[in-house]
Amino acid sequence: MFLSMLTLYNTNCRNINAHGLAWGSFHNLQTAKEVQAILKANGAVPATIAILDGVPCIGLNNEQLERLAKLGSKAQKTARRDISHVVASGGNGATTVSATMFFASKVGIPVFVTGGVGGVHRHAETTMDISSDLTELGKTPMAVISAGVKSILDIPRTLEYLETQGVTVAVYQSNDFPAFFSGSSGCKAPCRLDTPEQCARLIYANMKLGLGSGMLIAVPAPEEHVAAGNAIESAIKKALEEAKVNNVAGNAATPFLLSRVNELTGGASLLANIALVKNNALIGARIAVALADLRRSLKNGQPRSAL
Repeated sequence: MFLSMLTLYNTNCRNINAHGLAWGSFHNLQTAKEVQAILKANGAVPATIAILDGVPCIGLNNEQLERLAKLGSKAQKTARRDISHVVASGGNGATTVSATMFFASKVGIPVFVTGGVGGVHRHAETTMDISSDLTELGKTPMAVISAGVKSILDIPRTLEYLETQGVTVAVYQSNDFPAFFSGSSGCKAPCRLDTPEQCARLIYANMKLGLGSGMLIAVPAPEEHVAAGNAIESAIKKALEEAKVNNVAGNAATPFLLSRVNELTGGASLLANIALVKNNALIGARIAVALADLRRSLKNGQPRSAL
């Protein structure tokens, strides 16, 4: 089972994972390779996505990964709205969740692993800053496995917006929706799934019903990294204040906030981020394999109770 995964881009003179990691290029590239290794070790086939020289590439090899990491800020952060421009200009683009979902769905990849999806930004009632990841989830039928939404965002409003978009939201082995670095955001999980097989049945049902919308399966961060959550949350509040003072908004906001939070926490947010991405990859691979097994068994006429 092919499984789409994280891509890389750079803003603010740092390599930033397209779904939320701020780090040096070596660590960025190294973590991408380690995540691919986790996927392969658990039976999934990684298909990292980017645009290189105007050509959408699905399933980057090591040479292409290294090139993308070295491009740094020369690789454009590419959401759905930017795809046509990057392709037409022959440019290089590091795809966000929305663009990655678009490309993955075109080739039939049903499962996508990332760190966290974008969402409704805090104070969006005045800025109208809402990530295109949410509308993409509303119209692209694939499963996104993440640690929820980035904790720099307004999580309750993001969940409300996902409900409006008709997106199925589930939490893996928890009754609480995670706050990225923390196991609970204070929001109740719309539904709970406890095994990869249950996740696979949800994905399969969505596909067969033809709902046309995606699914967000949130995986709480590993327990050993949750303790740093309070310190990280304090850093987030400070970074948000700085962003407001410096008029940082739009697609520059997330890279700025993540980079600043990493500085304020002395790298603690980076370590926690890497850990949760790897954990998401592990769970995502198991879900992808369970989905492949489910499809195979149903094709062969085996009863679902045998799963």
